[in-house]
Amino acid sequence: MLKELNKNKIMFLMLLPTLIFFLINSYFPMIGIYYAFTSYDFAGGLFGSPFVGLDNFKFLWQSGMLLKLTTNTVGYNLAFIILGNGLAIFCAIMLSEIRGKLFKKITQSVMFLPYFISFVLLSVIAYNMFNYESGFVNTVLKRFEAGPVDIYNTPWIWVFLIIIFYLWKNLGYSMVIYLAAITGISDEYYEAARIDGANIFQRIWYITVPMLKPTFVILLLFSLGSIMKGQFDLFYQLIGNNGVLYNATDIIDTYVYRSLKVTFDIGMATAAGLYQSLFGFILIMTVNYIIRKINEDYALF
Repeated sequence: MLKELNKNKIMFLMLLPTLIFFLINSYFPMIGIYYAFTSYDFAGGLFGSPFVGLDNFKFLWQSGMLLKLTTNTVGYNLAFIILGNGLAIFCAIMLSEIRGKLFKKITQSVMFLPYFISFVLLSVIAYNMFNYESGFVNTVLKRFEAGPVDIYNTPWIWVFLIIIFYLWKNLGYSMVIYLAAITGISDEYYEAARIDGANIFQRIWYITVPMLKPTFVILLLFSLGSIMKGQFDLFYQLIGNNGVLYNATDIIDTYVYRSLKVTFDIGMATAAGLYQSLFGFILIMTVNYIIRKINEDYALF
């Protein structure tokens, strides 16, 4: 190791800021895992709080909170992954087949623009669309004498709204990744297919889609690694502290934040966060192992 450091000291020096960043933000805070096994006392601090073992995890399980949070977090993330990648691949293929350069650039820019909209602004857009008194949706319904709908007190509607808002905001970014992969496919494959008489749909199905498989698998693995980490900004800005919607929209991240901000239950919040990290770690290791057995070239490690 010392020989390697001496030989490539400039390269290791370039890595130093990244190593310091992860030490400060990822490794040193792991000391706080101990909170998950304590009934935190502000007077006693980290090591002066009563040790309660697995009582925090036991409470989360017996209260049904752990199962609900896991179901919501995994369910939403699966919808984001499946629908997000599916739509991104579809839009990238459609955009790659457009021959008009100006129209192609405008379309790509318009689809990519929502990615830069902040979640705070997104919550304002949602409120002005769906609020009961003067929202756009209820205003239109009143014009047609259909009566207003109290969307902010109807939990099941938000299951679809959250997915729609996520797709609208992130579709452009995901599409660019797949579009870059399509651009890297050699034209010789398509030219050979045209000579053999393949139409546009056959070229897409037998050339483009198989060539996108490695990109899809890598993005899938990255997504599965954070499947227990919900889109906190999206959920918190859209739902906020509306307790009526918690059953349908509460995820682990929002529960941890609320436990710290509202109830100040640091032990319970840390227990939920630790469970989240362990579940995600086991999942990514399992999925990577399965993919490595099927096709080693597609595995992350």
